Amino acid sequence: MTPEPKIGVIGSGSWATALAKILTDNRNPIRWWIRSESAVQHLLQRRHNPAYLSSVYFDTALLSLSTDVASVVGSSDLLVLAVPSAYVEETLSVLPPGAFAGKKVISAVKGILPSGNRLVNDYLADRFGLDLADYFTIMGPCHAEEVAAEKLSYLTLSGIDAMTTAELALRFNAPYLNTVVNDDVYGVQYAAVLKNIYALGAGIAHGLEYGDNFLSVLIANSADEMASFLRKVGARNMEVGIHHLIPGVSPGPLRKTANYAASVYLGDLLVTCYSLFSRNRTFGNMIGKGYSVRAAQLEMNMVAEGYNASRCLFEINRDIGADMAIADTVYRVLWEGLDPREGFRRIEAGLI
Repeated sequence: MTPEPKIGVIGSGSWATALAKILTDNRNPIRWWIRSESAVQHLLQRRHNPAYLSSVYFDTALLSLSTDVASVVGSSDLLVLAVPSAYVEETLSVLPPGAFAGKKVISAVKGILPSGNRLVNDYLADRFGLDLADYFTIMGPCHAEEVAAEKLSYLTLSGIDAMTTAELALRFNAPYLNTVVNDDVYGVQYAAVLKNIYALGAGIAHGLEYGDNFLSVLIANSADEMASFLRKVGARNMEVGIHHLIPGVSPGPLRKTANYAASVYLGDLLVTCYSLFSRNRTFGNMIGKGYSVRAAQLEMNMVAEGYNASRCLFEINRDIGADMAIADTVYRVLWEGLDPREGFRRIEAGLI
């Protein structure tokens, strides 16, 4: 019998806390890296994260907490990486090049690393030699706040090995959470990056007092723009209404490949653009109401992944050459000082 993997979680924000809840609800002991020693002590004494999802209480018998990331990585077979993309390199900088040898990594990072505009798997391959076969992603649509409230949500696990991906997905199944799988590792990650940028746009539109009719057209055009980019970077599963059996996976909730209309692509785009839980929508709403970028960042005190992602995608798309009028406008508003109202006048003219 294969021994149970030792699971480590890296990160202590709301998404990391939600994933820790799911794993421990399934009675998985976890080694959990938390940046702050005071947060570690609070969790041990009060059984909840003081800063994020404080309504979630943990069985501390299942937690091994540490502020030493090298210790957590070294003692784990399966690592769940759930820190904001801007802090991934800083967090892992203390690790030696062979730190992930023989381990599997599940990335819950919904962004691009600003240094070199790299996806997490490319960074881990370059820095630590992690093979793509040992890398998996876990994506939404799944707001941490709804996981905390145990409202039914869906997660997609993506990896190039269908059987291993399906086995890992089962660890995240819960009465309040269903999991599906696909093998589109790059497409899933780029979709997660793009939906945050478009949610910023939706928030800006709301802040500028556009109505629901305009917002629906903006999001529909954003979906089309996203699909165009994904095709150009080689993503599969872009056909709406077409599914295939996954070889080697038994019929059931994991039996179909996800297509573009499925949760991890279009579904995540929709919820991130519409939900009041969306940090990116909230951030964009502030920009539309006249906040500066810095003022919005200070007001939120949370990371809106789409902010850095908008610049990264703008630079990446210089080589890709996709038609990205909406994403480009969001970038220019946030990074080049374009007046939001003027930017959206330009967007208006191109919507269909």
